[in-house]
Amino acid sequence: MKLRFAPSPTGMLHVGNARQAIANALFARKHNATFQLRIDDTDIGRSQEIYVAGIKTDLEWLGISWDETFRQTECLDRYNRAIEALKASGRLYPCFESEQELAAKREMRIRLRKPPLYDRAMLKMTAAQRAQAEANGKVPYWRFKLTDASKGWKDLVMGNCSVKLTAVSDPVLVRADGTILYTLASIVDDLETGVTHIIRGEDHITNTGVQLDIAEALGAKPDRFTFAHLPLLLDEGGGKLSKRFDSMSIKTLRRDGIEAEAMTTYLASLGSSKSPEPMGFDALAQDYDLSCISKSAARFDMKQLLGLNRRILAAAEFQDVRKRLPEGATEQFWLAIRGNIELLTECHHWWHVTHGDITPPAQPEELDYLRQAADLLPDEPWSEETWSTWTKAITEATGRKGKALFRPLRLALTGEEHGPELKMLLPLIGRQRSLARLALTV
Repeated sequence: MKLRFAPSPTGMLHVGNARQAIANALFARKHNATFQLRIDDTDIGRSQEIYVAGIKTDLEWLGISWDETFRQTECLDRYNRAIEALKASGRLYPCFESEQELAAKREMRIRLRKPPLYDRAMLKMTAAQRAQAEANGKVPYWRFKLTDASKGWKDLVMGNCSVKLTAVSDPVLVRADGTILYTLASIVDDLETGVTHIIRGEDHITNTGVQLDIAEALGAKPDRFTFAHLPLLLDEGGGKLSKRFDSMSIKTLRRDGIEAEAMTTYLASLGSSKSPEPMGFDALAQDYDLSCISKSAARFDMKQLLGLNRRILAAAEFQDVRKRLPEGATEQFWLAIRGNIELLTECHHWWHVTHGDITPPAQPEELDYLRQAADLLPDEPWSEETWSTWTKAITEATGRKGKALFRPLRLALTGEEHGPELKMLLPLIGRQRSLARLALTV
């Protein structure tokens, strides 16, 4: 068994691509299969090395490793052999229409209330007509002649799938400049490198029918591959999740403080009947089951991802995050804040609250109360019991309880309405800072 993930290095890895990468990697890990990373870089004009490096960095961060890797630009001879074989069998034929001519044909068919399919006019071209076109400086692009059959398969997610090829235009496989298109290069790679299982997006279903026809034209058996098509991802509003939003790139989410375990767990469970439970990659692989994924589109909900991230951080040990905390941060600091942050990047704010200088909001109406509180502040050394001791003394002196007691103190000491327990924060802030902040608020 062999699976692959085949990103195009034309941009950053997006959550939709990452979901497919995770699905393939988990399935491969569960079944002890080979996992291949293929870089689909035949689009020379848009492919960039910075994106190749970024994709690999993102995959490694997610916990994904690969057994083999290659680039499509290293395999041009492989594609040329397939092209010559298809030409020899008569399945790949030259076309000379311009984009304007094709657009006019499509418009005419639409006016006649016919599907805008390619009319195969070039199949009627004689050798003499082709020679004349080339003599006039025209360079052909090449289309694959589809059969009139339907291509069906048992999909591991979608169930029984079928593509009626008569409802699809003969695909262009080679551009006039000799560029190989994905439809051909991908299936040739899968055949040549022994890929057995292909997990990809639902938007490839029609393409799968076409590629099966190409594979059979190249001598493959009809049941050569096993497919699983994952439903589309929607945004929180129910619209198609756009890959144009940088905020949905793995690089951006990682930089913003999303934990790798949260991302892999969330994307693996997205659209399935299973609730996301934080677990390592190996445990997640053993639990992964394509049959649990719904056929309906899944909705990417940032609130759910953040909730999962919060759970992971709340359970994280100091040594697990130590290198990513502010310089000088202690275990005491981490234990104080970990249950009240959604993103690790928030720890910098609380480090500033406990060890820096802040300007708390003015509370002129609480002038007398805060002065009394300052006068009752216990001497150091402080511990987690100090907060309770201090607030009891304040209650006895002022009669205040509940929100009237705690809110002015929290605002004065932290500048925030909410946050970690003050019994944990107060020893970190210290008596000198506490007195200064109580004075600043009046």
